[in-house]
Amino acid sequence: MPIYEYACDDCGHQLEKLQKMSDAALTDCPACEKPSLKKMVSAAGFRLSGGGWYESDFKTGTKKNMADSAKKEAPAPACATGACGGCAAE
Repeated sequence: MPIYEYACDDCGHQLEKLQKMSDAALTDCPACEKPSLKKMVSAAGFRLSGGGWYESDFKTGTKKNMADSAKKEAPAPACATGACGGCAAE
């Protein structure tokens, strides 16, 4: 179920509400009790990270454990020349 954000036009109160997509929008403000709530347009409030169905279900072979392999391999320095001071020039 998505989380919807609402703002009251009269008092400025803001709230979030977990609702089904088929539920009617809220209209009454819980702070001032006036029928002036409006649904706000906002970005999704979640982040997919770590191992899980979205990462591993449709991968084959050694690509299935991408979260585990990312932890084991250290990334190479961006410049690899030693000019930035982040890596030792040899």
